[in-house]
Amino acid sequence: MTKDFYSKLENLLKKDSRFVDQDGDLLKSNVIDAAYKADKKLVELLLSEKEFKTNFFSKIKDVLVFNINDFIGYIQDKNFLADSYTKYRNKIGLNISGKFLNERKEVALVWPFKDCVLEGGMTKEDEKRKEIFFNEILAQEEIDKLFTPKVLTNWKRYSEKGEKKVKEFKRDKNGTIEENLVVKGNNLLALHSLKQQFQNKIKLIYIDPPYNTEGADDSFKYNNSFNHSTWLTFMKNRLEVARDLLTEDGAIYVQLDFNEVHYCKIIMDEIFGRDNFQREIIWRIGWISGYKSAGNNWVRNHDSILFYSRNKNNLDFYKRYIPYSKNYTRRDGSKPDGEGYPYEDTWNCNELDQLNSIAIISFSKEKVGNFKGQKNEALIQRILEAHTKREDIVLDFFSGTGTTASVAQKMGRRWIMVEQMNNQVNKQIKRLKDTVKGDKIGISKTVNWKGGGNFVYCELMKYNEQFVEKIQKAKKAKELLVIWGEMKNKSFLNYNVDIKKFDETIDEFKKLTLNKQKHILFGLLNKNQLYVNLSEIEDKEYGVSKEDKLLNKRFYGNK
Repeated sequence: MTKDFYSKLENLLKKDSRFVDQDGDLLKSNVIDAAYKADKKLVELLLSEKEFKTNFFSKIKDVLVFNINDFIGYIQDKNFLADSYTKYRNKIGLNISGKFLNERKEVALVWPFKDCVLEGGMTKEDEKRKEIFFNEILAQEEIDKLFTPKVLTNWKRYSEKGEKKVKEFKRDKNGTIEENLVVKGNNLLALHSLKQQFQNKIKLIYIDPPYNTEGADDSFKYNNSFNHSTWLTFMKNRLEVARDLLTEDGAIYVQLDFNEVHYCKIIMDEIFGRDNFQREIIWRIGWISGYKSAGNNWVRNHDSILFYSRNKNNLDFYKRYIPYSKNYTRRDGSKPDGEGYPYEDTWNCNELDQLNSIAIISFSKEKVGNFKGQKNEALIQRILEAHTKREDIVLDFFSGTGTTASVAQKMGRRWIMVEQMNNQVNKQIKRLKDTVKGDKIGISKTVNWKGGGNFVYCELMKYNEQFVEKIQKAKKAKELLVIWGEMKNKSFLNYNVDIKKFDETIDEFKKLTLNKQKHILFGLLNKNQLYVNLSEIEDKEYGVSKEDKLLNKRFYGNK
């Protein structure tokens, strides 16, 4: 194809705002995603120009057929959109023949390549810029140390008496760490670090992951580039390791809304097995403002919770019953003989559908301190009651402000929380400090909570991740140049990066937009070294303190 053809195609596609980023550049991944779906608007756009109608459609018995693969081939061709940004990447060694492209907005996931890994990082929830969610797709051959255990640092122990240094870790009779843990860092890498100590030892997992929406109901404010296919891969990576952490009699609950719940169920069927699907729980929210559909249509005022067992033959489920009221009468007019309902009814509005697959529950959202949370303490309490007893371990790796941990603490369960976002971690620590001091919120009155206990805080020790955060926060090109100077001397760069060429062509780099400059610097960093690997704890280059070396040895044991 001629350069003129590619130019015309680019201009045509830019007429659809879905395919254009904030810099006015074409989002190839969005175009490819639309093509795979045979998107009506895309097809109409291509049919509007005779040249593209001829090239991308075939007539079969008087019917025009969209040649999807041919069209995608043109979009993916190296000559299409070979702009200054792409050419610059080639010059400094980021685009080489046969290498998987690590470019956030150019990624199109095709399910035959689902062994790829989506690596993600989050920053402050009150910001919503295009660069706020940094993610890359890593091909399997690019990963060697990504999932190995990481060095943990900044240890602290909190109790009703205040903050202390961590010196030892309590273990149960089987040698399993018996501490309540808050781990700050990328949750995928944190889960793989926890796996060494907690594989097959977690009784219950409850998560409330990002819903992948653009609306105000998504408290994490993930942006548009966190699209459907990348969200699924993001979840798949984490659910796979979550399964390995569960006990044989354990369970996992995943809370979502309509945007992704049905797609997530397909992923969970694959990971946990269709036979281990137990229920889709409909959580009826007590308020409906903001949940109305776009048109004059049905009002949506519920979320869904997918409930799976690790092994259906071993699943522990503890039923709860409540007494009938004195005036209770069945629909057929008869009176019950027993003392409780034939199903647990502590959810306020429990009933099972005729297929015995959907449980309907009703709880309002609740305000905890100055934060209106997605999760209700009573909801978490009921889930914990159904699957755990005292001292069982509960895990939440999208732990947000710490609702799951607070409820588990009040119920005498052991717990592990993982969270990356700074302000979420800060809120969580404050809340849990209040919990151990004996807060009066949530289920405190129901369980007669008076306070007590403690928890340990730690962080994955950052290495390249610190540069990722600096790049994200940069507001001006001058700041990025300073960061590049630090990266040359202190970071681990990809093996194919040509530092000399980068410095020689720095004027070309300066001409790029701020976002593209950030993408370039992201691409230079070796993703295997986002955090310090445990295997490299003795390497002086990382500067791990003697105290951290000792605590990591005691945490991970001699394995």
